[in-house]
Amino acid sequence: MFQASTVLLILVVLLIANGIRILREYERAVIFRLGRFSGVRGPGLIIVIPIIEKMAKTNLRTVVMDVPPQDIITKDNVSVEVNAVIYFRVINSQNAILEVEDYYYATSQLAQTTLRSVIGQFELDDLLSNREKINQELQDIIDAQTDPWGVKVSSVEIKHIDLPQEMQRAMAKQAQAERERRAKIIHAEGEMQSAQKLAEASDIMQKSPISVQLRYLQTLTEISAEKNSTIVFPLPVELLSTFMNKFGNTGKNE
Repeated sequence: MFQASTVLLILVVLLIANGIRILREYERAVIFRLGRFSGVRGPGLIIVIPIIEKMAKTNLRTVVMDVPPQDIITKDNVSVEVNAVIYFRVINSQNAILEVEDYYYATSQLAQTTLRSVIGQFELDDLLSNREKINQELQDIIDAQTDPWGVKVSSVEIKHIDLPQEMQRAMAKQAQAERERRAKIIHAEGEMQSAQKLAEASDIMQKSPISVQLRYLQTLTEISAEKNSTIVFPLPVELLSTFMNKFGNTGKNE
C-alpha cells in the first residue's frame, strides 16, 4: 500500500511538473481544453493541465521577413525582378492561432502575390521614382488582409529592383543625353547673360567716352604685369585724331 501511494504521488508530481510552463515577456500561450479554446495565458509562470489541455505558443515581437525576388512585368511591358522586406507582428494571439493555419507562411505568400499585383500596375519610371508611394500601398493592402489573423503589418520596403541589361544601357544613355542637354542649356544661358552684360557695358561706355580710355589704361596695366618684352596695344582712333589735330595746329602756327 505504501509503495502504491508513493508511486501515485510521484506520478502526480511528474504530471504537475510537466504542466508547468514559463513564458517570456513577448510570448503568449493559447490554451485548448479538450480541443476547445480556453483562453490566452502569459507571460510568466502558467500551468497547463496534462492530457486535458494543449498549448500553442505565439511570439509578439516584430518579425522581419524577406520577400523572395519576384519576376514582374510592369504596366509598360518591362520585365523586372523585385524583392522586398516586410515587418509585422502578432497583436492578437487568439486570432493568429484560430483564424489561420500558419500566420507566418500565410503572410509570406500574401506579400509575394500583393507585390506582383501592385508592381504590375506601375510603369517603370513610376516604379523607380515613387518607391515611397508603392511601399505605402503595399503596406495598406497587406495589413488590411492580415488584420483578421491578428497580424499587424507595420512596414513594407522594396529592397532591390533588378532591370535587364539592355534596359540598364538604355537608361544610362538617356541619363547621359539628359546631362548633355542640361549642360548645353546652362552654357547657352551663360552666353546670353554675358551678351546682356556686354551690351549694358557698351551703352555705358558710349555715354561716357572717357571710360573707354580708362579701360584701355587698365588693360595696359594688366599686360605689363605679365613681363612681356613686346606689347602691341591698339589705340582708339579718337585719341590719335586728338593728337594729330594738336600737332597739326602747332605746325600751322609756326
